[in-house]
Amino acid sequence: MEKPDTREWLLTNGLGSFASGTLCDARTRTYHGWLLAALDPPGQRTLLFSHLEASLEIGGEILGLGTNFWTKGTVSPTGYQWLQSFTLDPIPTWTWRQESWQLTREFIMPYGLEQNGEPLNLDRWLAAGRPREIEMSHRILIRYQYRGQRSALLRLRLLIGDRNFHNQQRAEPEMRFSQLVAPRQLILQAIQSDYIGTPWHLRWTQGHYHPDAIWYWHYHYPEETQRGLTDCEDLYSPGYLTIPLESDTGVTLEARVGLPESGHRPLDAFSFDRTVQAEQQRLHQCFQQLEQSGTENAAMVPEKALASLLKANPSLKQQLLKASDQFIVYRVSSSSPTVMAGYPWFSDWGRNALIALPGLALSTQRFALAKGILETWGHYCQQGLIPNTFPETGSQPIYNSIDAALWWIESLGLYLEATQDWAFLMQQYGLVQKIYKAFTVGTLYNIRVDASDGLLTWDAPDAALTWMDTFIMGQPLIPRRGKPVEVNALWYSTLCWAGKWAEALSGFLSQEVENQPDLELSPGTIANQARRYLQHAQQVRESLQQFWNSDQNYLYDTLTPNDQRDASIRPNAVLALSFYHCGFPQEQGREILKIASDRLLTPYGLRSLDPNNPAYVGSYSGNVNQRDRAYYQGTTWSWLMGPFIRAWKRFNGDEVPVPFDWEPLFKHFEAQACLGSISEVFDGDPPYSPQGAV
Repeated sequence: MEKPDTREWLLTNGLGSFASGTLCDARTRTYHGWLLAALDPPGQRTLLFSHLEASLEIGGEILGLGTNFWTKGTVSPTGYQWLQSFTLDPIPTWTWRQESWQLTREFIMPYGLEQNGEPLNLDRWLAAGRPREIEMSHRILIRYQYRGQRSALLRLRLLIGDRNFHNQQRAEPEMRFSQLVAPRQLILQAIQSDYIGTPWHLRWTQGHYHPDAIWYWHYHYPEETQRGLTDCEDLYSPGYLTIPLESDTGVTLEARVGLPESGHRPLDAFSFDRTVQAEQQRLHQCFQQLEQSGTENAAMVPEKALASLLKANPSLKQQLLKASDQFIVYRVSSSSPTVMAGYPWFSDWGRNALIALPGLALSTQRFALAKGILETWGHYCQQGLIPNTFPETGSQPIYNSIDAALWWIESLGLYLEATQDWAFLMQQYGLVQKIYKAFTVGTLYNIRVDASDGLLTWDAPDAALTWMDTFIMGQPLIPRRGKPVEVNALWYSTLCWAGKWAEALSGFLSQEVENQPDLELSPGTIANQARRYLQHAQQVRESLQQFWNSDQNYLYDTLTPNDQRDASIRPNAVLALSFYHCGFPQEQGREILKIASDRLLTPYGLRSLDPNNPAYVGSYSGNVNQRDRAYYQGTTWSWLMGPFIRAWKRFNGDEVPVPFDWEPLFKHFEAQACLGSISEVFDGDPPYSPQGAV
């Protein structure tokens, strides 16, 4: 490399733990490190193992292979100069090379859910009713392999920490790290006057460990500088390893949370390859049903151009499937699966999980997983609301979302359409009733049905309950109090689902009542509910016309409590057209999509605001407040391509091709930002630089 390549890589373990860094091997974010462990999965993520600082001695010459940015503006060492290649598939692999030698480094982060020491097949475990206790581990394996004309000595200095993954560490007099050295093994733990850290250990297959405790001060994280955040960290080194190497030899290391146990499989020269094979087998099993069905194109691909692109590049589909699995994690508090909203800094969010569910679990035919995610979020329903998120520490969810419960019903409907799992509907129908009752009677944040038109409304100060939920100085930037358009379009779909299910259950119960006269729900009661749901749906369908803005041929974004109409052109109108049950007529849908494709569509998604709006911000950059102001005021959101394509196909069919070229987005997926991932957001203005999480 002529200059440091700061594109990123990511590994995850199904528990919320992850490893991440850059191609040039420098840390540019607070979130970079080789083991950030979710100690209360998927939360309480803690940086324990930052990295190994590697150098190679050949013939008396010592070459520093690492790259570090320091606060004084220096870069040292400059190992990126010897870095010849990086590949992500099948595992992250770096190759440093000169004429007479080559050193490779590989990473594998094993799946964290285990049974009998082997990776758990989560889908089968869920389908079988979660029959046995599972074990959890947080670990990463690193392998160095050397090839050269002369003998070499590899030095690996260990850099560690013990801090929340959002924060940086500082060298403090009262902060110490204990180390217990054993043959080919080292146990580490942070100790402070009021805090005992998490124990973890490092193992290696060959080499000699040298205790040599020292603090390294003033690492600089330039990405945090750009984000207007604290950008300096100190890391502790308890010592270093020396490994003599001949050609075609190497060393494997494993970092693992917890103390060594006799049940752990010995670390040997074959451990790394066994772990890679086990992970590949696990992924194969995850998507086995999709591969065996013979309908993967129909199941996965809703659009012809995308189908053609995947057919021309079959490895791309496998990369996408692998990327999708990184977001599926296990939540300890509910003993069930959930979905991370994004790496590296987001946790699991209700709305995000339910929006992602059809793509992550239904199109991939992971139906037991889809059912498990629905059970997870349904379990936490309170007062008719599904949680928006969970705090990073602690298990009490936060319920500041008007639409998460509606997304739950929409995803339940899509699951039932895909599986015909009517027994699951019987189990969940009471929750559907609970949500409907809470919304009609009224619940938190003054969420309620407006009796005059049947629409959902809300009104609470200092709150933001839709997906556009940023705050500036404690105040919501885009409050959207009143009746948001996509929420009410989703409310219409909810009522249609509820009516359809009640009709089906009424017929089913009518057949069962002769055999089970003591049924809790009578067919007559369910039939009455069906009529009420469908009558309410018809009222809402008619009332949705209040959102039609004939001057712009678009939908008003929000009808406020004081009867004002927000005419901002936002993608929420596209969302309103994308649900399974749509309450808008054909001619309006086509006009809306025409405006959206002209004003909002970019090569990477939809802008959050029309560039012609005076409030538009085209660059997602700067400090926290500057970025928050841009977040929903013009920034492009990649996830909105799904709703746009669904709406386009609904209102235009196959007659008019979707006006979207997939090539730039997949080039981004393969070669930009975090390789093998799609960025959360992009600038609204060209060249649409990738931003945010992944």
